[in-house]
Amino acid sequence: MRSIVYSQTGNSDVLHEVDRPIPEPGNGEVRVRVIVSGVNPTDWKSRAGGAPAPARFPEQAPNQDGAGIIDAVGSGVEDYSPGDRVWMFLSAFDRPTGTAQEYTVLPATLVARLPDNASFDVGASLGVPALTAHRALTVHDGGPTRLAPGALTGRTVLVAGGAGAVGHAAIQLARWAGATVVTTVSSDAKAALATAAGAHNVVNYREQDAAAEIRAVAPDGVDIVVEVSPARNAELNAAVLANHGSVAVYATDGGTQMSIDIRTHFALNIRYQFLLLYTMGTDAIGAAVDDVTGALRDGALPVGRDAGLPITRFALDQTAPAHDAVEGGLVGKALIDVATS
Repeated sequence: MRSIVYSQTGNSDVLHEVDRPIPEPGNGEVRVRVIVSGVNPTDWKSRAGGAPAPARFPEQAPNQDGAGIIDAVGSGVEDYSPGDRVWMFLSAFDRPTGTAQEYTVLPATLVARLPDNASFDVGASLGVPALTAHRALTVHDGGPTRLAPGALTGRTVLVAGGAGAVGHAAIQLARWAGATVVTTVSSDAKAALATAAGAHNVVNYREQDAAAEIRAVAPDGVDIVVEVSPARNAELNAAVLANHGSVAVYATDGGTQMSIDIRTHFALNIRYQFLLLYTMGTDAIGAAVDDVTGALRDGALPVGRDAGLPITRFALDQTAPAHDAVEGGLVGKALIDVATS
Protein backbone atom coordinates (compact mmCIF):
# COMPACT_ATOMS: atom_id res chain seq x y z
CA MET A 1 0.00 0.00 0.00
CA ARG A 2 1.01 3.62 -0.51
CA SER A 3 1.82 5.42 2.72
CA ILE A 4 3.16 8.88 3.50
CA VAL A 5 5.54 8.76 6.46
CA TYR A 6 8.28 10.61 8.27
CA SER A 7 11.06 9.22 10.44
CA GLN A 8 12.37 12.56 11.65
CA THR A 9 10.51 15.70 12.63
CA GLY A 10 11.12 18.88 10.68
CA ASN A 11 9.85 20.79 7.67
CA SER A 12 7.35 19.19 5.32
CA ASP A 13 10.17 17.78 3.19
CA VAL A 14 10.61 15.04 5.83
CA LEU A 15 7.40 13.52 4.42
CA HIS A 16 7.96 10.87 1.80
CA GLU A 17 6.02 8.06 0.16
CA VAL A 18 6.78 4.40 0.84
CA ASP A 19 5.23 1.11 -0.22
CA ARG A 20 4.31 -1.06 2.74
CA PRO A 21 2.36 -4.33 3.22
CA ILE A 22 -1.30 -3.91 4.06
CA PRO A 23 -1.48 -4.33 7.87
CA GLU A 24 -3.70 -6.85 9.65
CA PRO A 25 -6.01 -5.77 12.49
CA GLY A 26 -5.36 -7.24 15.91
CA ASN A 27 -7.67 -7.84 18.84
CA GLY A 28 -10.16 -5.00 19.18
CA GLU A 29 -8.94 -3.31 15.99
CA VAL A 30 -10.38 -2.52 12.59
CA ARG A 31 -8.66 -1.94 9.27
CA VAL A 32 -9.98 1.01 7.30
CA ARG A 33 -9.48 1.65 3.61
CA VAL A 34 -8.94 5.38 3.74
CA ILE A 35 -10.91 7.40 1.20
CA VAL A 36 -10.18 10.94 2.40
CA SER A 37 -7.64 12.23 4.93
CA GLY A 38 -8.12 15.57 6.70
CA VAL A 39 -5.30 17.95 7.64
CA ASN A 40 -5.40 20.08 10.80
CA PRO A 41 -2.87 22.52 12.30
CA THR A 42 -2.04 19.86 14.91
CA ASP A 43 -0.83 17.59 12.09
CA TRP A 44 1.87 19.90 10.75
CA LYS A 45 2.83 20.98 14.28
CA SER A 46 3.35 17.34 15.32
CA ARG A 47 5.38 16.70 12.19
CA ALA A 48 7.46 19.85 12.73
CA GLY A 49 8.21 18.85 16.31
CA GLY A 50 9.71 22.21 17.22
CA ALA A 51 13.16 21.10 16.00
CA PRO A 52 14.51 18.28 13.84
CA ALA A 53 14.58 15.11 15.92
CA PRO A 54 13.81 11.41 15.54
CA ALA A 55 10.09 10.71 15.34
CA ARG A 56 8.57 8.67 18.18
CA PHE A 57 8.06 5.68 15.89
CA PRO A 58 10.43 4.39 13.18
CA GLU A 59 7.85 5.55 10.65
CA GLN A 60 4.98 7.87 11.45
CA ALA A 61 2.06 8.31 9.08
CA PRO A 62 0.61 11.79 9.73
CA ASN A 63 -2.93 13.17 10.05
CA GLN A 64 -5.38 12.51 12.85
CA ASP A 65 -8.63 12.64 10.89
CA GLY A 66 -10.11 10.80 7.94
CA ALA A 67 -12.98 8.80 6.55
CA GLY A 68 -13.19 5.49 4.77
CA ILE A 69 -14.60 1.97 4.70
CA ILE A 70 -13.82 -0.84 7.11
CA ASP A 71 -12.48 -3.81 5.13
CA ALA A 72 -11.36 -6.12 7.97
CA VAL A 73 -12.00 -6.50 11.70
CA GLY A 74 -9.92 -8.13 14.39
CA SER A 75 -11.04 -10.55 17.06
CA GLY A 76 -13.35 -9.14 19.69
CA VAL A 77 -14.86 -6.48 17.41
CA GLU A 78 -18.65 -6.84 17.39
CA ASP A 79 -19.90 -3.36 16.58
CA TYR A 80 -18.38 -3.06 13.10
CA SER A 81 -18.23 -5.19 9.96
CA PRO A 82 -16.43 -5.00 6.63
CA GLY A 83 -18.22 -2.51 4.40
CA ASP A 84 -19.14 -0.09 7.21
CA ARG A 85 -18.52 3.58 6.41
CA VAL A 86 -16.67 5.35 9.24
CA TRP A 87 -15.00 8.57 10.25
CA MET A 88 -11.73 8.42 12.19
CA PHE A 89 -10.22 10.58 14.93
CA LEU A 90 -6.99 10.65 16.97
CA SER A 91 -5.52 8.21 14.44
CA ALA A 92 -1.97 9.47 14.94
CA PHE A 93 -2.09 10.26 18.66
CA ASP A 94 0.44 8.02 20.41
CA ARG A 95 0.20 5.76 17.34
CA PRO A 96 2.04 5.59 14.00
CA THR A 97 -1.25 4.97 12.18
CA GLY A 98 -2.30 8.32 10.73
CA THR A 99 -4.69 8.59 7.80
CA ALA A 100 -2.22 9.69 5.09
CA GLN A 101 -2.06 6.14 3.73
CA GLU A 102 -4.28 3.77 1.80
CA TYR A 103 -5.06 1.54 4.80
CA THR A 104 -4.79 2.17 8.51
CA VAL A 105 -5.41 -0.09 11.50
CA LEU A 106 -7.00 1.48 14.55
CA PRO A 107 -8.72 0.45 17.77
CA ALA A 108 -12.44 0.23 17.13
CA THR A 109 -12.82 2.98 19.74
CA LEU A 110 -11.20 5.47 17.33
CA VAL A 111 -13.77 5.11 14.56
CA ALA A 112 -17.44 6.05 14.39
CA ARG A 113 -20.16 5.27 11.92
CA LEU A 114 -20.54 7.69 9.03
CA PRO A 115 -24.24 7.93 8.21
CA ASP A 116 -25.23 7.28 4.61
CA ASN A 117 -26.31 10.91 4.18
CA ALA A 118 -22.82 12.20 5.09
CA SER A 119 -20.03 12.26 2.50
CA PHE A 120 -16.47 11.11 3.08
CA ASP A 121 -15.47 14.78 2.82
CA VAL A 122 -17.70 15.55 5.78
CA GLY A 123 -16.30 12.58 7.72
CA ALA A 124 -12.71 13.65 7.13
CA SER A 125 -13.50 17.20 8.26
CA LEU A 126 -14.75 16.18 11.73
CA GLY A 127 -12.29 14.74 14.26
CA VAL A 128 -10.18 17.48 15.81
CA PRO A 129 -12.46 20.43 14.91
CA ALA A 130 -15.85 18.92 15.73
CA LEU A 131 -14.80 17.13 18.93
CA THR A 132 -13.05 20.27 20.16
CA ALA A 133 -16.11 22.39 19.34
CA HIS A 134 -18.39 19.95 21.16
CA ARG A 135 -16.28 20.15 24.31
CA ALA A 136 -16.21 23.96 24.14
CA LEU A 137 -20.01 24.04 24.04
CA THR A 138 -20.48 21.65 26.97
CA VAL A 139 -18.26 23.04 29.75
CA HIS A 140 -20.61 25.84 30.82
CA ASP A 141 -21.58 26.07 34.49
CA GLY A 142 -25.02 24.49 34.62
CA GLY A 143 -24.63 22.60 31.38
CA PRO A 144 -25.55 21.17 29.07
CA THR A 145 -23.00 18.37 29.14
CA ARG A 146 -24.43 16.82 25.97
CA LEU A 147 -25.63 18.33 22.70
CA ALA A 148 -28.87 17.55 20.90
CA PRO A 149 -31.64 19.64 19.35
CA GLY A 150 -32.87 22.01 22.06
CA ALA A 151 -29.92 21.51 24.42
CA LEU A 152 -28.77 25.13 24.01
CA THR A 153 -32.15 26.78 23.52
CA GLY A 154 -32.17 30.16 25.26
CA ARG A 155 -28.35 30.41 25.31
CA THR A 156 -26.24 32.84 23.33
CA VAL A 157 -22.92 31.53 22.02
CA LEU A 158 -20.10 33.75 20.78
CA VAL A 159 -17.69 31.98 18.44
CA ALA A 160 -14.39 33.82 18.03
CA GLY A 161 -12.99 33.27 14.55
CA GLY A 162 -16.07 31.77 12.96
CA ALA A 163 -14.33 31.12 9.63
CA GLY A 164 -11.86 28.62 11.09
CA ALA A 165 -12.44 24.87 11.17
CA VAL A 166 -13.24 24.71 14.90
CA GLY A 167 -15.27 27.90 14.66
CA HIS A 168 -17.21 26.47 11.74
CA ALA A 169 -18.01 23.29 13.67
CA ALA A 170 -18.96 25.30 16.76
CA ILE A 171 -21.41 27.43 14.77
CA GLN A 172 -23.02 24.36 13.23
CA LEU A 173 -23.26 22.39 16.48
CA ALA A 174 -24.56 25.40 18.44
CA ARG A 175 -27.22 26.07 15.81
CA TRP A 176 -28.21 22.40 15.79
CA ALA A 177 -28.54 22.53 19.58
CA GLY A 178 -30.78 25.63 19.46
CA ALA A 179 -28.44 28.45 20.49
CA THR A 180 -28.37 31.99 19.19
CA VAL A 181 -24.95 32.22 17.55
CA VAL A 182 -22.80 35.33 17.19
CA THR A 183 -19.36 35.19 15.65
CA THR A 184 -16.44 37.54 15.09
CA VAL A 185 -14.40 37.62 11.89
CA SER A 186 -11.71 39.81 10.32
CA SER A 187 -13.00 40.34 6.77
CA ASP A 188 -16.10 40.43 4.60
CA ALA A 189 -15.03 37.19 2.91
CA LYS A 190 -14.85 35.42 6.25
CA ALA A 191 -18.16 36.98 7.27
CA ALA A 192 -19.76 35.35 4.24
CA LEU A 193 -18.36 31.97 5.31
CA ALA A 194 -19.56 32.32 8.90
CA THR A 195 -23.01 33.30 7.66
CA ALA A 196 -23.07 30.28 5.36
CA ALA A 197 -22.14 28.09 8.34
CA GLY A 198 -25.26 29.30 10.12
CA ALA A 199 -24.26 32.17 12.41
CA HIS A 200 -27.22 34.40 13.22
CA ASN A 201 -25.05 37.49 13.59
CA VAL A 202 -21.53 38.21 12.29
CA VAL A 203 -19.31 41.01 13.59
CA ASN A 204 -16.25 42.28 11.72
CA TYR A 205 -14.05 43.24 14.67
CA ARG A 206 -11.72 45.28 12.45
CA GLU A 207 -14.48 47.55 11.17
CA GLN A 208 -17.11 47.54 13.92
CA ASP A 209 -17.34 48.19 17.64
CA ALA A 210 -17.42 44.50 18.47
CA ALA A 211 -18.61 44.88 22.07
CA ALA A 212 -21.46 47.20 21.08
CA GLU A 213 -22.55 44.98 18.21
CA ILE A 214 -22.54 41.86 20.38
CA ARG A 215 -24.42 43.59 23.19
CA ALA A 216 -27.03 44.74 20.68
CA VAL A 217 -27.69 41.10 19.87
CA ALA A 218 -27.33 39.86 23.45
CA PRO A 219 -28.26 42.71 25.83
CA ASP A 220 -28.11 40.35 28.82
CA GLY A 221 -24.71 39.07 27.75
CA VAL A 222 -23.20 36.02 26.12
CA ASP A 223 -23.41 32.68 27.92
CA ILE A 224 -20.59 30.77 26.19
CA VAL A 225 -17.55 32.01 24.30
CA VAL A 226 -15.73 29.52 22.05
CA GLU A 227 -12.31 31.16 22.16
CA VAL A 228 -9.42 30.79 19.73
CA SER A 229 -7.46 33.86 20.88
CA PRO A 230 -7.79 34.45 24.63
CA ALA A 231 -4.93 36.93 24.87
CA ARG A 232 -6.34 39.15 22.13
CA ASN A 233 -10.00 38.84 23.14
CA ALA A 234 -9.91 38.93 26.96
CA GLU A 235 -11.12 42.54 27.15
CA LEU A 236 -13.90 41.95 24.63
CA ASN A 237 -15.06 38.83 26.44
CA ALA A 238 -15.25 40.66 29.76
CA ALA A 239 -17.36 43.35 28.11
CA VAL A 240 -19.95 40.97 26.65
CA LEU A 241 -20.21 37.99 29.02
CA ALA A 242 -23.35 37.36 31.02
CA ASN A 243 -23.32 36.58 34.72
CA HIS A 244 -21.98 33.02 35.10
CA GLY A 245 -20.68 33.13 31.55
CA SER A 246 -17.98 30.74 30.39
CA VAL A 247 -14.99 31.12 28.08
CA ALA A 248 -13.86 27.84 26.53
CA VAL A 249 -10.28 28.27 25.32
CA TYR A 250 -8.98 25.80 22.74
CA ALA A 251 -6.06 27.65 21.10
CA THR A 252 -3.47 30.39 21.65
CA ASP A 253 -3.74 32.44 18.46
CA GLY A 254 -2.51 35.93 19.27
CA GLY A 255 -0.16 34.98 22.09
CA THR A 256 0.33 32.67 25.05
CA GLN A 257 0.04 35.26 27.84
CA MET A 258 -3.30 36.74 28.90
CA SER A 259 -4.17 39.65 31.21
CA ILE A 260 -7.63 40.05 32.76
CA ASP A 261 -9.32 42.44 35.16
CA ILE A 262 -9.95 40.24 38.17
CA ARG A 263 -12.71 42.38 39.72
CA THR A 264 -14.83 42.25 36.58
CA HIS A 265 -14.56 38.48 36.51
CA PHE A 266 -15.37 38.21 40.22
CA ALA A 267 -18.51 40.28 39.75
CA LEU A 268 -19.73 38.20 36.84
CA ASN A 269 -18.75 34.78 38.22
CA ILE A 270 -16.95 34.09 34.96
CA ARG A 271 -15.45 30.69 34.30
CA TYR A 272 -12.42 30.18 32.02
CA GLN A 273 -12.20 26.57 30.87
CA PHE A 274 -9.08 25.52 28.99
CA LEU A 275 -9.37 22.37 26.91
CA LEU A 276 -7.19 20.10 24.83
CA LEU A 277 -8.72 17.26 22.86
CA TYR A 278 -5.88 14.81 23.51
CA THR A 279 -6.13 15.01 27.30
CA MET A 280 -9.80 15.78 27.92
CA GLY A 281 -10.59 12.17 28.80
CA THR A 282 -12.33 9.19 27.24
CA ASP A 283 -15.75 10.03 28.69
CA ALA A 284 -15.76 13.51 27.16
CA ILE A 285 -14.46 12.20 23.84
CA GLY A 286 -17.04 9.42 23.78
CA ALA A 287 -19.88 11.87 24.48
CA ALA A 288 -18.60 14.17 21.74
CA VAL A 289 -18.36 11.33 19.20
CA ASP A 290 -21.92 10.20 19.95
CA ASP A 291 -23.36 13.72 19.71
CA VAL A 292 -21.42 14.64 16.57
CA THR A 293 -22.66 11.45 14.94
CA GLY A 294 -26.20 12.47 15.92
CA ALA A 295 -25.67 15.85 14.27
CA LEU A 296 -24.40 14.04 11.17
CA ARG A 297 -27.58 11.96 10.98
CA ASP A 298 -29.56 15.21 11.08
CA GLY A 299 -27.46 16.68 8.26
CA ALA A 300 -26.25 19.49 10.51
CA LEU A 301 -22.53 19.41 9.64
CA PRO A 302 -22.14 19.99 5.89
CA VAL A 303 -18.84 21.19 4.41
CA GLY A 304 -17.87 23.06 1.25
CA ARG A 305 -17.98 26.73 0.35
CA ASP A 306 -21.79 26.83 0.35
CA ALA A 307 -21.70 25.53 3.95
CA GLY A 308 -18.99 27.96 5.06
CA LEU A 309 -15.97 25.65 4.88
CA PRO A 310 -14.25 25.76 1.47
CA ILE A 311 -12.42 22.57 0.51
CA THR A 312 -8.95 22.54 -1.02
CA ARG A 313 -8.07 19.11 -2.41
CA PHE A 314 -4.70 17.39 -2.62
CA ALA A 315 -3.53 14.02 -3.90
CA LEU A 316 -1.83 11.61 -1.51
CA ASP A 317 1.59 12.43 -2.96
CA GLN A 318 0.83 16.11 -2.21
CA THR A 319 0.61 15.61 1.54
CA ALA A 320 3.59 17.91 2.09
CA PRO A 321 1.98 20.79 0.14
CA ALA A 322 -1.23 20.15 2.07
CA HIS A 323 0.64 20.56 5.36
CA ASP A 324 2.30 23.70 4.03
CA ALA A 325 -1.05 25.15 3.00
CA VAL A 326 -2.53 24.63 6.46
CA GLU A 327 0.59 26.03 8.11
CA GLY A 328 0.29 29.05 5.83
CA GLY A 329 -3.21 29.85 7.08
CA LEU A 330 -5.41 28.20 4.47
CA VAL A 331 -9.01 29.30 4.92
CA GLY A 332 -11.28 26.28 4.94
CA LYS A 333 -10.28 22.63 4.97
CA ALA A 334 -7.41 20.77 3.33
CA LEU A 335 -8.47 17.29 2.28
CA ILE A 336 -6.29 14.59 0.77
CA ASP A 337 -7.87 12.18 -1.70
CA VAL A 338 -6.27 8.89 -0.69
CA ALA A 339 -8.35 6.40 -2.65
CA THR A 340 -7.73 6.55 -6.39
CA SER A 341 -10.75 4.52 -7.44
